[in-house]
This record gives sequence, structure tokens and C-alpha cells, in this order.
Amino acid sequence: MSQKKKDFKNYINIKNKRARFDYEIIDKYVAGIQLVGTEIKAIREGKASLADSFCEFNDRGELFVVNMYINEYSHGTHYNHLPKRERKLLLNKKELKKLRREVDRNGMTIVPLRLFINDKGFAKLEIGLARGRKNYDKRNLLKERDIKRQLDQVKKAYR
Repeated sequence: MSQKKKDFKNYINIKNKRARFDYEIIDKYVAGIQLVGTEIKAIREGKASLADSFCEFNDRGELFVVNMYINEYSHGTHYNHLPKRERKLLLNKKELKKLRREVDRNGMTIVPLRLFINDKGFAKLEIGLARGRKNYDKRNLLKERDIKRQLDQVKKAYR
């Protein structure tokens, strides 16, 4: 039974594909999330989305993820959670101070990259300290990906 549980936990891997296209990721952190009971159950069902989500500090220096969508739990009662509420991220004070300093001084932003469940069964959010990309950078990125894809096809044809 315990082997089945570990296999169950490892397949949840919800990614924010748009973040890597819109932002240049400078540094990555893994943060815990403060959730209620029906939220973790919905995440284990894979009913979450990181599209259009971002992180921000409140006036007390706590970091929150905003616009992260977790669908209501299918078997929840009137105690079900709100799908788009702000959720507190759990990081060390040292990491929070460093992130706050980078956001305030250098105008960077914090974006969620990946939502997963670790080996202990806790939901974790991989966040990235990022700098926004300009439109011409995005075009260059698409061009590089296209060239790489074509090269891979040519290599595959010669094998």
C-alpha cells in the first residue's frame, strides 16, 4: 500500500509554460503553500492551473501567490474553498528578504513555475525570480527553438 501511495504522489506536476516564454528566469526557489483540506485534495486530482498567476508581498513582508486556480473539490460540501483565493507561500526569512530586495531594487517579478507534490505528500510551488522579456527577445527565442527543431529533424533523418 505504501508503494502505491508514493507512486500516486509523484505524478502531479503542473507547469506554467507561459512563464518561461514571457520571463527570463534568474533564480529558482521551492516554497511550501498554505492550503486548506479541499485544496490539497483537488491538487492531487490534478485540478489546478498556474496560468496568469504571479506572486506579491503584502505589507507585513509575507509572500502570496495570486490568481492560482485550484478547482473546487468534487466531493466537497459547503466547506469547499474559493478557486482563486490568495495563498501564502512558506519560505525562510532569509529567502524572503532576498526576494523582496530584488523585487524592490531591480524591478524583477516572482512567477510560479511548477506545482508538485513532494515525497512526503506536501504540495510545493517552484517559483522563479524573473525579468520580463521584450517582444524582440521572444521572437529570437521562437527562432532559436525552430532552428533547433529543424536540426534535430535533420539529425534524426541521417541516423
